[in-house]
Amino acid sequence: MAQIESAAIYLRLAQLGLPMPADVQDSATAKLVAPILARQRELSRRLADRLCAADSRIQNWLDDYLADTGVAPKLPRRTFVLDEPGLARTLSLPQGSDEFTSPLLSSYRLANGVLHNPANDRRTTAGVFHIAEGGLPIPDDKIAVPKAVFARLLELAFRPPEVDLVLPYTANQPEPAACFVSLQLRPLVAPAVPGWVREKRMETRFIVPGGLVANLDFVEGIFGNGGDPYLPENDASLAPETWTGHTGAIVLAPHLTKVTKKSLGLPHVSTASERQKRDGMCWEHEDECYNAGQAFKACARDERGVIVTVIADNYFGYCKKEVKTQISYSANLFGNAEEEHAGGALVFPSYNLGQEYTVSARSGESYALSDVLDRDPDRFRLQPEGHAVDAEQPHIVLVPMESNFSLRTGRVSWTNPNGAEASIPLRADTYYLTPDGYQVRMLQQPADRTQWSLRGTVPMATSCHKPATVSGGGKSEISKAITDAFIFGNAYSPDYDADMDAVAAILERDFCDRFADPALCTDRRSLLASDRSIGSVIKLLTPGAEYTPAYNEWLESIPQHVRELVYVVKRFYRPEWGTDWRSHFTVGIINGRRGINLRLDGDKIMVNMLRVGFDTDGSWRLFGLRHDFSPAVKVQTEDDITASTVVSGHMLGLDPYRSYKLVENCEELLFQRPDDAIHRGYDKQAELDIASPGTFLSNFAPLTHADAVAMRDDAVAFSQFTAPMRQLISAVADSAPDASPRFFVSSANPRLVGGKPSKNPRYLQKRPDRTNADATAVADLASHLVRKLPSHQPLPLPVDVVAAGRRNNPPDGAVPPLCSYNPLHYMELPELFAEFISSMTGKSPSTTGAGSEGAMTKGPFNAMPAILDLNAAFLSFALTGYDGWVSCAGFVGPRVRVDHDISMLVPEVFSRMTPEERKAANLVAEGALEKIEDFEFDGRTVLASRLGYRMTQAFARKYFGRIFLHPHAVFTEAMLRPELQGEAIFAESVDTIVATHERVAKAYFDDGTIELAIPPLRALLEIMAHGHSAEGWTLETPEFRELFTREAVVGADWYVARLDAKQQAAAARADAGLKALQKFISTPGNEEPSQRLDVPKRIEAAQAEYNKFSSAEYRAGIVGTVGRQPL
Repeated sequence: MAQIESAAIYLRLAQLGLPMPADVQDSATAKLVAPILARQRELSRRLADRLCAADSRIQNWLDDYLADTGVAPKLPRRTFVLDEPGLARTLSLPQGSDEFTSPLLSSYRLANGVLHNPANDRRTTAGVFHIAEGGLPIPDDKIAVPKAVFARLLELAFRPPEVDLVLPYTANQPEPAACFVSLQLRPLVAPAVPGWVREKRMETRFIVPGGLVANLDFVEGIFGNGGDPYLPENDASLAPETWTGHTGAIVLAPHLTKVTKKSLGLPHVSTASERQKRDGMCWEHEDECYNAGQAFKACARDERGVIVTVIADNYFGYCKKEVKTQISYSANLFGNAEEEHAGGALVFPSYNLGQEYTVSARSGESYALSDVLDRDPDRFRLQPEGHAVDAEQPHIVLVPMESNFSLRTGRVSWTNPNGAEASIPLRADTYYLTPDGYQVRMLQQPADRTQWSLRGTVPMATSCHKPATVSGGGKSEISKAITDAFIFGNAYSPDYDADMDAVAAILERDFCDRFADPALCTDRRSLLASDRSIGSVIKLLTPGAEYTPAYNEWLESIPQHVRELVYVVKRFYRPEWGTDWRSHFTVGIINGRRGINLRLDGDKIMVNMLRVGFDTDGSWRLFGLRHDFSPAVKVQTEDDITASTVVSGHMLGLDPYRSYKLVENCEELLFQRPDDAIHRGYDKQAELDIASPGTFLSNFAPLTHADAVAMRDDAVAFSQFTAPMRQLISAVADSAPDASPRFFVSSANPRLVGGKPSKNPRYLQKRPDRTNADATAVADLASHLVRKLPSHQPLPLPVDVVAAGRRNNPPDGAVPPLCSYNPLHYMELPELFAEFISSMTGKSPSTTGAGSEGAMTKGPFNAMPAILDLNAAFLSFALTGYDGWVSCAGFVGPRVRVDHDISMLVPEVFSRMTPEERKAANLVAEGALEKIEDFEFDGRTVLASRLGYRMTQAFARKYFGRIFLHPHAVFTEAMLRPELQGEAIFAESVDTIVATHERVAKAYFDDGTIELAIPPLRALLEIMAHGHSAEGWTLETPEFRELFTREAVVGADWYVARLDAKQQAAAARADAGLKALQKFISTPGNEEPSQRLDVPKRIEAAQAEYNKFSSAEYRAGIVGTVGRQPL
């Protein structure tokens, strides 16, 4: 493999006329192809090193855009083109060596992949984003760059120091090769709507000096390789049905931090404008460097659809975020598309079914295995016993409804339609699905591998979408399993006889006296009745406002372990026991005395506890989980960069009178920061990922064979790692001291910066929905089965729940408090968008304190006016009717630290609620949400109503009671009402929020982008900035709030104008695509590729597209979508 990669690289170097090692140059193969390559170089020279199609579009735009500057930067005519995936990885390290060091980067070949440590382990976003004048409006939070200055920066970007151009692969050769390297990307901008619209992608060209080819390995891993840009197969303009019509360019040029302001043509401070003085776009001393010598990125863009960015740094995060920026630019110009800073997952609620379970129908619909086989005759194979195996996924078996699963017998059994009994072995490596998609699996107890249980998973997922989530707000956590915060133990009884007497008394009690209103006492079922659920028992034994004080006092008197024993008996009770349940439980005899660990018919009873925050001394707050609780099965759908679209329900076969949002992850690999991995064994997923071969890592320490030996010799610390990391360390320790690769990375060893571990260790994680392909396939099949669809029919699953995340912090020196949120808030659209516009965050590993991250948290990475994103986001909420939820991370109040524990709980609880239960209006009506009112404090009005509604103890009891045994203990009054932790701090937190609302809103007036705001948001910004709108409305004015309804939107002239603008843009794009194809086929010399690509058929399809987009039917069909901002 290495020989093939070397040959591929040397072939391309020879094609560019770059030096190669003497032994390669003199080889028989090199001599054989030399005449062909010489002819190819001469043809390229005669064509003046013709630019590829994408570069031509960029160059033509630059020539026009910069025509009045007197500066004409040119894209490099010759670059090492990464036309195949994997070339960048090979090029990033020297041939025959495991280490490469330059002033910008230190690189290492690892036993577990590659490590690239930039000179700086992290970067700020303050003052980084510069935008050239002469295009679209420049937001107030960006630095405005004179167009001629941008032209000079771009021109200088293509004149790096020679040392920066050296390809690491050739660094150890007598004559290293030096050149630019380029990569074509085709990032996703808008997801497909099956049967209606194909997915849409933009094109982005990435050009770097050869020494920074590692950055291209990085972005290629995340966004893929768009192929050879010189081939017509990869020309986006020849595939208009999948192209947004937009082109981007990104150029890395770290040397620009040394360029002086004066040399770029910036004015002296005496002649500079006020904005130039504010932005630092002037100089006082001739030796002043541009942007004070700090990293920056400068972009130029206009409404024509080309964006060009120069990045004066090589920090990997900048590269990813700039692609994100360009996706966002394309989405705004394309229309009915959003680029969102979001996390998300499909969440399938799961349950511990115990040792035996019979799957029964859970809805009024009937499901039969024969119907599944009729729908998918080629996929499933009926077996003689009456079940079916999946020909595509051998780990999946379909069994009939009413099948019984028994760990005691080790069989799955059922009755066939002819009355015959049948059974098959119950296997641990198999997923069993019933015809309605319900899934049953065997699972081992992590704490005791001899203990097994059955897990049932519901086939109807809840799609959770977490947009506008600030740094440290839990984007990734929404899709993570909560098991890392589990503690496993045994059910226990410290005084068995007395405890069981107490349990018996509770089970035999008459509970009809519990209600304060005796009329409510209509339920006389016993606690062990088969038609009373364990959830009903938990609710019965949890204090509540509807109960009498005496009953609540009695509940409080029950020892917690006794209450849990009641739940244990209820969980395992079987009707055939009758009243003799007690004989099935024991604690055994140890050293002649009764033990304390409870057993059921001789088997240990395991209990699970979950961490929800920390006590003031740092110890975990642990709470018992219901015995029938099992963590939800999650399929990650988003992690950071999301492409989304809003469609009318009729396109999805759903409610035609409302709209729905579809989301898709734009990334193949995820740039993760494993904050907890420094604690050996805690972040199991990170240790598995980092120990895997081929991992891309940054900001870790390069460890050697000697380090591996020392780590393994420290038996105690070594044992704390999970198995994958132990295996990696042992493999390195067992290898020869000088074996290649000479280095490896441990998850617990970030690089040292200034003598301290970096707080920003990073790695590229393979998408969990890809790595856990079996579970993803099962989830997809279950989703089809429950809907009675053929398994290969496209099934877009729209968003069900939208819950943003906020990071809270207590006061900390100069950092103001931001800790007024309780665990879960609901906000109506005016308050929600005041929150989104400010997007405040508290202190986290990637921030320095409370402040605004810019609208929708995209501030530093948005080349367009933020109001465009806000307009689209508002419409997506108003048209879909999604409730606006906000969960917290970090702290609840100033004293309760929760980190991401709430972030991971939110999808669990929402997935266990029905759509009707999740409706905020219903939750308000039942007292599960309370409205927060303004209040007087210290002589001033605190505008706490900006926080919307928050969850109450009633929400905790009813809905978190589906997870916890004691939900009222999990969420204390001090957590539900953070003002109880300190009213002054609560008031200051609210004041900080309101002040930020005002400051951020005023910026839209300062930069003039308020003129682009749709009427509801314009009125809101006026209220945030001035306290009232132009009409005199406040947040409470009914006429103002009416603007935020779907009915007001769809009838508004401004909404009609957006739909018209979308139709006009779609027709214009189709027309441009048609003309590009016609030009290509009519150009002499294109006869062969036109035939190969079947261009006549493409022209026919493009003409049909143009006719469709120009039609009245298309215009009528996009009602209910976001439309496009008229520009």
